[in-house]
Amino acid sequence: MEMKNLSSILGSVWRFYRDAFKNMTWGRPLVWLILLKLFILFAILRVFFFKPAMAGLSDEQKSEQVGERLSRPASGQETLNLITE
Repeated sequence: MEMKNLSSILGSVWRFYRDAFKNMTWGRPLVWLILLKLFILFAILRVFFFKPAMAGLSDEQKSEQVGERLSRPASGQETLNLITE
């Protein structure tokens, strides 16, 4: 797809949503609610619940751990262990 055609499509989609929210009675509060929800999902939950799995490891240790995890078959228990580590 050409870049000019893509920018034209994205521009028309943006104008569609902008005009739709502008003409709604609850448009502005709804946009703020959506932005607040995205902030909570990506910022707060990430900080408090999803810690980096390989924090504190050297590059060599990280590459060994990734290679080890890729080479062994996946099972439900291993996936659960990765989440709770």
